[in-house]
Amino acid sequence: MNFSVNRLLRRLALPLLVLSAFARADDSAIVAQGKDNWLFPAWGSLTQVDQRGIDASVQLLKETRDALAARNVKLVVVMLPEKALFYTDKLPDNKPLSAQVKARYRGIFDKLSQAGIATFDDEAVLRRVKDSGQEVFYRTDQHWTQPAADATADATAAVIRQVQPTLAGQPGSGLALGPTTNERRYGDLAERFLTPEQRKTVGRETFTIRKAADGQRLLDTAVAPVHVTGHSMVQPYFGYPQKLSNLIDRPVTVNWKPGNVGQWIMLLEYLESPAFRQSPPQVLVWQMFEPTFAQGPDARGLWDNASIMTADAWRARLKTALAR
Repeated sequence: MNFSVNRLLRRLALPLLVLSAFARADDSAIVAQGKDNWLFPAWGSLTQVDQRGIDASVQLLKETRDALAARNVKLVVVMLPEKALFYTDKLPDNKPLSAQVKARYRGIFDKLSQAGIATFDDEAVLRRVKDSGQEVFYRTDQHWTQPAADATADATAAVIRQVQPTLAGQPGSGLALGPTTNERRYGDLAERFLTPEQRKTVGRETFTIRKAADGQRLLDTAVAPVHVTGHSMVQPYFGYPQKLSNLIDRPVTVNWKPGNVGQWIMLLEYLESPAFRQSPPQVLVWQMFEPTFAQGPDARGLWDNASIMTADAWRARLKTALAR
């Protein structure tokens, strides 16, 4: 579904992986309980890197960039880093990050850059945030904090200005940022996967959420030269699309679903939608996630069944969607 970022904020949607994916984790646990009550998703390897899968994904991104360019749409890829990269000191002693996984984000970023895909080093962006004394991920949740989302939006806006210096629409049509508010609750990892006794031990934490500005009008009918597609990290609840709209001073639209749906089907859903056919954006921001970057459209047991297709079937749907 395509909607303007200043609609009512949605609640969290955890990117759950199906049970067969859990068997590929380092052990049978769904959540790794680390030091000082930090929680980490435990359905991805902390030791191995799928280089073949990474190369295949980069190839699909190159083809997507070229296909979108033929429709005068610029592609910007926003790849979000693994939570554990920033909190290695909080990981359980029996779950250290391997040197290969520590270098994985940089390796993917280098391959994207070498392929000429517009992107930026979000690991470096978030490290600057953390070095300033602010957290970049929540302790009991797999999602990022507002400072992390804001900093990533700022880096995204800079790339958008590079690839598309002039955006359609009227100056002053971006979202005004409202005040922040705090919510005291359990994070998704604690709420979904821990027992009541375990939740009591790890405790609630404070989530900082930015409200809509007073009198902010809906922008559903306005020209949106930038569209964001991705998973739950870019939902309005965490503030990324609102901040991006404010920075580029234009409306931004977004479509997202939980991460088990996968980035490949999310892009197709948007490109096959009436919204894209009627008003394609000048810039399409495609959000991806480092731990799942190597998983192609055919990653059985990792995406939900409705999302699974061969890479060639995905290419065919991409071609058809952009030919309309």
